[in-house]
Amino acid sequence: MSGRIAGRYADWIVSHSRLVVVLVLLLTAVVAAGAAIGESEDGEIGQFETDSEETEALEEIEATYGTDEGVVAQVVVREEGGDVLTRESLLKGLRLQQEIREDEDLNATLDEQGVVGLENVVGTAAVFEDRAAANGQPETNEPTLEEQIDALESRSNAEVGELLADVLDPDAERGGEDAYEFLPTDYEPGSTEAESRITFVFQVDDGGPGEEPQATYDAQVEIAERVDQRFDDAFVFGQGIADEASSNAVGDSFAIITPVALALVLGVLAITYRDVADVLVGVFGIAVVMAWLAGVQGWLEIPSSQLLIAVPFLLIGLSIDYALHVVMRYREARAGELEDGRTPTEAGGGEATAETRRGTDGGKNGTRSGMRLGLAGVVLALAAATVSTGVGFLSNVVSPLPAIRDFAILSAGGILATFVAFAVLVPALKVEVDEVLETRFGRDRAKPPFGTGTSVVNRALSRFVTLARRAPVAVVFVALVLAVGGAYGATTIDTEFNQADFLPEDAPEWAKSLPGPLAPGTYTISDDVAYLGENFAERGEGSQTQILIRGDVTDPEALRAMADAGGGVGEDSTIIVRPGGEAAIDGPPTVIRELAAENETVAAALEESDTTDDGLPNEDVAGFYDVLFEADSERASDVLYRTDDGEYESARLLVSVQGDAAAQTVADDTRDVATGIESDGPVTAVATGGPVTTAVVQDALLETLVQAFAITLVVILVFLTALYWVRHRALSLGAITLVPVVAALAWLLGTMAVLGLPFNSETAVITSLAIGLGVDYSIHVGERFLAEKEARESLEDALAATVTGTGGALLGSAATTAAGFGVLALALAPPLQRFGLVTGMSIIFAFVACLTVLPCLLVLRERVLARMG
Repeated sequence: MSGRIAGRYADWIVSHSRLVVVLVLLLTAVVAAGAAIGESEDGEIGQFETDSEETEALEEIEATYGTDEGVVAQVVVREEGGDVLTRESLLKGLRLQQEIREDEDLNATLDEQGVVGLENVVGTAAVFEDRAAANGQPETNEPTLEEQIDALESRSNAEVGELLADVLDPDAERGGEDAYEFLPTDYEPGSTEAESRITFVFQVDDGGPGEEPQATYDAQVEIAERVDQRFDDAFVFGQGIADEASSNAVGDSFAIITPVALALVLGVLAITYRDVADVLVGVFGIAVVMAWLAGVQGWLEIPSSQLLIAVPFLLIGLSIDYALHVVMRYREARAGELEDGRTPTEAGGGEATAETRRGTDGGKNGTRSGMRLGLAGVVLALAAATVSTGVGFLSNVVSPLPAIRDFAILSAGGILATFVAFAVLVPALKVEVDEVLETRFGRDRAKPPFGTGTSVVNRALSRFVTLARRAPVAVVFVALVLAVGGAYGATTIDTEFNQADFLPEDAPEWAKSLPGPLAPGTYTISDDVAYLGENFAERGEGSQTQILIRGDVTDPEALRAMADAGGGVGEDSTIIVRPGGEAAIDGPPTVIRELAAENETVAAALEESDTTDDGLPNEDVAGFYDVLFEADSERASDVLYRTDDGEYESARLLVSVQGDAAAQTVADDTRDVATGIESDGPVTAVATGGPVTTAVVQDALLETLVQAFAITLVVILVFLTALYWVRHRALSLGAITLVPVVAALAWLLGTMAVLGLPFNSETAVITSLAIGLGVDYSIHVGERFLAEKEARESLEDALAATVTGTGGALLGSAATTAAGFGVLALALAPPLQRFGLVTGMSIIFAFVACLTVLPCLLVLRERVLARMG
């Protein structure tokens, strides 16, 4: 779009302003209808699909071994420096279970296992002991909760202690080892005291395909309330608890932040615009963009995901920026500061008064003529920023991950909507509004542009001009050094993805002192999850990985390799170590030993096939497996896959891991175990399971985003180079315009490394804001400089007009968006904290780079060209 075309475009918009407003609003209504008509499901980062051997192994396990569709909540009772294995504490646990069973709604969410804890093991042992004393022989029918409670209530504290010693005796033949599952990993076998214990609540997953079991999750919240009523120090953890805490934390965060952010944004806009009507027009434009965004997402049926959180914020930032450039350039035009660089008095036209500006045209300073000149001067930069930013984000469609492609399409659609709203609708709407206010109400709508004149802002911006004129080489050198340092720091950034990092944290003291409804709740879930991961072998999502064993699983060497799998697990591993020092890895060897201890037939078959006395068969292993399936097919089929022909094709190991550990670390530790099995046995072993596949997806996602960064920068470079060559026959301007964007990105990554912020799929998406806004800022500065250089007599005058004119709009935009989004760093939810902090920094760095590095590079380019000419 050349200058002549830009002028014609501006003239058409202004001349048909009412028609433009009506057409854009009708188009907006059509697009926005997609939000109601289209169907859009929620998606999660962990649901992305990637082709990998880990994913294939998990699919094979699900097809051959089935999946556990249950939900598990975990109740932890603790007493620091005390003992939770007392008669009173165990009875509290049993009565809690009884209360849950008596509640129809809660009981309906339990599966066949129900609630299981150490209190049940001790209570059952007490009942069996009483039955044996009464009948002379033991009865093994499972006792009811009432029987367990009665049996413990009839015993003294000392008698319960003796019974507990029998249950926890490591040499006991009856279920003593099973009781250790409910005790801390540092529990010393045989001890009758412990500071904490865990109880598992097994629930049904009635959510249906792709749906959450909301009734089950609600039951977890209700159970947590009852646990708090019965115990002084206890907590419940489950997905329902996590969802509830996260939802409440987000609500509390926005209750605190929204008024602060709104006050900051409106305050900055008020200072920048100094006019209510302009603020309202800008806010209306943002509303139109958000309507388009929702409509595009609905029409294209793009599922919501965590990746898309950055899109509306990117568009709001661009919207504020576009609005300020349009309005400020319009104000400059009405003030007579655009045409040839001279003021109206200098040009011989006299001072631009209210009379010369008022009216439907008002001469060169009128409403419509001012918008014609102002829009013509800025629309090219807006179009270039829209195309470069939109195409840059759209380059992500090459990603193999569907969610990245959705992110690219939605971002590009939103950026186009921003151009429509602020380069088409807002100029036409503002002309109509200003015309009505001036002609009907006599209000002078010619406001001074922000950053010009003799204001404090103008004096501050003028220092950037002085810096670029006097020390351009020094500024570029310092920026380069900082960028190199930032790039080096980026290599040290933590790239691991930890689900626990998304759990809310407790509010600081200042927030708790807020009055009434503003005061946030108390959030201990982050500490609870850390305690759970450090002290117990957990159950449920994220607490278990798997290893698929393929090949001749009936080979004695393969069985021995599986038995020795946990031998290399160290103290710093994320794999749980049970009391006694054994790694929590279950597979064919553990099932063999457990069934041999319980079933005489299995014990006899093992004795016959075990010639090495190591507790594992080493002769006719396939035949021994057949005995296992005859004794307990359900438990055997959990770890061995037998075809219809009776052939054993695979085995699997179930590995208990710390649920709060980073997915990549868990995956590495599980892969180490799998590698050990392969090296010791004639089989192949593939680490898989929830945390492992999550790590694979996150690594692929991060790699894709990094590649997208590179593609985006290359695409934008090519576009800008072509643009500046066509318009100005200058090949170097494209690269020069992009340098501040790269510098700002490097500064951002370096700062993230210093602050310890991770660079994962979440923050990688957020840092895309640095590119989006940085390119926009750079194009505005570059285009304004080229226009002013043609109109002004000296390089210094052109630079001053650029920095104080466009720089003022950029300052207002950067201050508004940085303040609005940076305040999110005060949130209780860590994702919001990181989003606010990274977004705020990206905006500030983009602004600083565009007003320091870019002017210096432009000055250096002009000096080089002057010497060459």
